[in-house]
Amino acid sequence: MTDATTIDRLPGQLAEIRDDFLALGEPDRLQLLLEFSRELPELPARYAATPGLLERVQECQSPVRAFAEVADGVVHFYATAPQEAPTTRGFASILAQGLSGLTTQQVLDVPDEFPLMLGLTRAVSALRLNGMAGMLTRAKRQVREQLAA
Repeated sequence: MTDATTIDRLPGQLAEIRDDFLALGEPDRLQLLLEFSRELPELPARYAATPGLLERVQECQSPVRAFAEVADGVVHFYATAPQEAPTTRGFASILAQGLSGLTTQQVLDVPDEFPLMLGLTRAVSALRLNGMAGMLTRAKRQVREQLAA
């Protein structure tokens, strides 16, 4: 269950994204998710040339790869998802836009239930929301691994 303390832990961009979704009625939330799918940032050349450097997200039905890179204490989240999987691309785009630029601690503090905070539980299958949760879980694990190295 999401409480006020959990919601308060959302960093700026993720809070704005959540608020944008919750300001809309349910049918329009799905449209916003599709808009995000068209805004998935391109991979940097080093990842585009070698997509195997990104980790496969097994929870996603579509072939999604993602990686959270830490440079000077700042996280950059990269993901790729096929055009024919707009829901998954939308979730990847939300995380790419919402996590990139955050400090490592801000990323680690993002509530695991963030995907449920977007108000899409009736518009999108639980399996698809689980895919987004898998992307977030991997991002946090990758950040922890880089901090430990």
